[in-house]
Amino acid sequence: MNQPFDDAYWQSRWKEGQTGWDIGYPSTPIVDYIDQLSDKQLKILIPGCGNAWEGEYLIKSGFVNTWLIDIAPAALEHLGRRFPEFPKSQLIEGDFFKHTGSYDLIIEQTFFCALDPSLRREYAEKMKALLKPGGRLVGLLFDKTLNEDHPPFGGTKAEYLDYFSDLFELHTFDPAYNSIGPRMGSELFINLIG
Repeated sequence: MNQPFDDAYWQSRWKEGQTGWDIGYPSTPIVDYIDQLSDKQLKILIPGCGNAWEGEYLIKSGFVNTWLIDIAPAALEHLGRRFPEFPKSQLIEGDFFKHTGSYDLIIEQTFFCALDPSLRREYAEKMKALLKPGGRLVGLLFDKTLNEDHPPFGGTKAEYLDYFSDLFELHTFDPAYNSIGPRMGSELFINLIG
């Protein structure tokens, strides 16, 4: 895979404090989804976790089987300093596309938009492969035009449907009604069943 935004790129962004995607707390639509889950034993993955506000929220909410992966060591180091209670054995430094595992739920929060758009179909296929039968991919996708030459990359619902519709049952793929203020009207909430 020839990914232009590789581990060195993301490590540099973290080292230089260029983390404009980070809102500083877990995203409201994802929190609202987590709050209605009752099975605390779900095995959950957050790829491209960054500061992992949602991961921290999950752990604090009793979802002890939460796993985080990021390609940038600095992201995981920062998380470890900020929230040292997160189980170190569940922090994975590595390439999502090389990761193996089996999950009940994968949370999407600003990972899809960080990838070169040429990887979007591969992302959808990898998500499907990582989910247990009936597992869910849940989270947010930007529903607007953003940058063309660097992350974050935007797009449209019509484009995204091409990547996901033949791989997943589309339980929800609609504008988020509860986005944070700055992102209101520009996010899709997805709940896709593998």
